[in-house]
Amino acid sequence: MTAAALFQSILASLPEIVVVAGACILLILGQLVRKGQGHFLVWASVAVVLIAAVGTLMLAGEVRPAYSGMFIADRFAAFFKVVFYLATVLTFLLSRKYTEIEEIGSSEYYVLLLFALSGMMIMTSATDLLSIYVGLELMALCTYVLTGFLRQQRRSNEAALKYVILGGVSTGIFLYGVSLVYGLTGTTQLDAMAAAVTGDPLDPGLLLAVVFIVAGLVFKVGAVPFHMWVPDVYEGAPTTITAFMSVGPKAAGFAVILRVFLNPLVAGSDAWIIVAVIAVVTMALGSFVALVQDNFKRLLAYSSIAHAGFALFGVVAGGADGIASVMLYLLIYAFMNLGIFGIVIMMRNGDFSGEVIEDYAGFARSHPGLALLMLLYLFSLAGIPPTAGFFAKFYVLVALVERGFVMLALIAVLLSAVAAYFYIRIVMVIYMREPEGAFDPAPTLSVRATLAITAAGTIGIGLFPAWFLRLAQHSAFGG
Repeated sequence: MTAAALFQSILASLPEIVVVAGACILLILGQLVRKGQGHFLVWASVAVVLIAAVGTLMLAGEVRPAYSGMFIADRFAAFFKVVFYLATVLTFLLSRKYTEIEEIGSSEYYVLLLFALSGMMIMTSATDLLSIYVGLELMALCTYVLTGFLRQQRRSNEAALKYVILGGVSTGIFLYGVSLVYGLTGTTQLDAMAAAVTGDPLDPGLLLAVVFIVAGLVFKVGAVPFHMWVPDVYEGAPTTITAFMSVGPKAAGFAVILRVFLNPLVAGSDAWIIVAVIAVVTMALGSFVALVQDNFKRLLAYSSIAHAGFALFGVVAGGADGIASVMLYLLIYAFMNLGIFGIVIMMRNGDFSGEVIEDYAGFARSHPGLALLMLLYLFSLAGIPPTAGFFAKFYVLVALVERGFVMLALIAVLLSAVAAYFYIRIVMVIYMREPEGAFDPAPTLSVRATLAITAAGTIGIGLFPAWFLRLAQHSAFGG
């Protein structure tokens, strides 16, 4: 690699370098921060992310290949990185008070979140199966540790153990698919893979490799049959980490899936049939199992599974509209999901966890403002107009119908009606039930700021959905 090429590669990956360097500096500074001064770590971490965000926006104007074709900085990657920055910054803000309540005082908490962010950033810019693997494992290893951060709680330790075991299995499946691709094509670069394949129909070995790669990736988004870890991990992890994982790593998984499915090798195979089956089964399981959940975090876990299934319908649709609809869906999902988790985190005060649905009985009478916010997020998750969640689902359905997948669109609508029931059930508890006990939320300034941002995003995209869809389309195929 020449000096000019090295400089261009460093420039293209400058946001990732900023995040990794910032995490290393915070790891050192964290040992010097005295107890009770944890707010410094929060704002320093936010500053690192904001600096990286500025770098990403500055680089988004043109396509910048890097590291001999293993990495690229383009608008597609920039869009997803903005979603990652949003999820990470809001997680930092939610963590300000929560870490004090749960006595998570170590700087490693914030450092691991930054390293997880860097892994997600690498995943979305990777154009080689090996660089995808590097980013995926960097993200995964950090989230494994963060899941078990409540070391004194058995369920947290159990969740981390289940997560790392199942995550190791999915990684092995993914790597086996990569090895098959390399053995049959002699390359692991996404563009070179398609160029190395000749003949029709597709080689059965390559089709098998595609199946293994897809299987390894759907684990990261919590799709069936690799969904088993989601409810236990969501329930056992610190609630701030649950909020982060429900948005960041899920969006990173979809970024890789979209990048891979834009590849002619995969697009020319019958992989869309596999994804269609996974989408239907995933949404059905998430929607029906959520109906019987009493724990709020487990309910949101199955809700996350159902939403992953719906987003996969956009992957099946493919094309400009399908890819853009998935990107818009993930952006909207970030706002509404982080918002509802923000309220759950606000409820954590003393011995009161706010993790049981019955804890919110009569919530509208004692805290009408928070109840109204919760109503907004729940209606958006259910896809009720005119919230942003409605347009997220609407554009996916439009993409399906335009590509001729009318039956899949009908199935998606029917399953969405099932999913709406368990969201409305919570609304009924909030507005129709008598309070069963006193609860005192802890609305800190940082949590209020998070709720304001997420509410503004949920309402704003609902008011101007077409503008955000054009942004997603421009990011997907505008270089």
